[in-house]
Amino acid sequence: MPVPRRILITGSGGFVGSHLMPALRGTYPDATLIGLAADITDQAAVQAEVADVRPDAVVHLAAIAAIPAARQDPDLAWSVNLHGTRYLARAIMAHAPAAILVFASTADLYGATFRAGVPVDEDAMLAPLNAYAATKAAADLALGALAAEGLRVIRMRPFNHTGPGQTDAFVVAAFARQVARIAAGLQVPAIKVGDLSPLRDFLDVRDVCASYVLALGTDLPPGTILNVASGQARRVGDVLNDMLTIAGVSADVQVDAARLRPTDIPAAIGDATRLRALGWTPAIPWAQTLADTLAYWKHKSVA
Repeated sequence: MPVPRRILITGSGGFVGSHLMPALRGTYPDATLIGLAADITDQAAVQAEVADVRPDAVVHLAAIAAIPAARQDPDLAWSVNLHGTRYLARAIMAHAPAAILVFASTADLYGATFRAGVPVDEDAMLAPLNAYAATKAAADLALGALAAEGLRVIRMRPFNHTGPGQTDAFVVAAFARQVARIAAGLQVPAIKVGDLSPLRDFLDVRDVCASYVLALGTDLPPGTILNVASGQARRVGDVLNDMLTIAGVSADVQVDAARLRPTDIPAAIGDATRLRALGWTPAIPWAQTLADTLAYWKHKSVA
């Protein structure tokens, strides 16, 4: 498979993008990495930029990725997550038809299927339970249809991933921010939480980025779907306890009704057998993920 020389990345300035860019530089030191400058919802601008760049590889990260944000502004979520993805795909097909597109989808699109209580693989039914998941499912399906028309797309479906740089709109970072503030004496020793009982398949963002880089350099059939998962269930409450232990602090845990989700599911665990067969496996210990995330928030809290 040819080594990509011009790699276009949407959402390069975001949380995942901040980790993907160095991962791409490490694997493809001679490649030119280009962050998409156009507004992903501006079809003409996206067409023009893809025509100008003419990439031979594209990684599409840009999205309204936080479930609360998508719920609060569903029109924007549909515009960015579905239509922006369609605009990008059509621009690639028109101006860079040989380019491979790695799409950062989400395991959240399996939704109600998780209620069966078993790890889900790529053949599981899509049953989204929130606006974010619905928009990403629609984009995932749209790209699958375009693969039949010649789009060289690989659809990655990562499970919950976290790490340094993530905003506190996500559960692990929300814990880390509060714990860091308590450790620094900036917050009373009380932590606001949602439901601590769910089991989730957590990953380090750097391991997720490694899967994207792997997919970019692997000759896979157009439309291929790859779950990115550890296969290990972690109770959300245990994640908080581990974070407190690492920080060496204790705190009163208080349930905040605003943090509870109306359609939460008891367990969401993935089967990544297909991706593991390509040589990927999570490499970063979970304790390191938590420590690095906490260190990021400690620095941010006192900066």
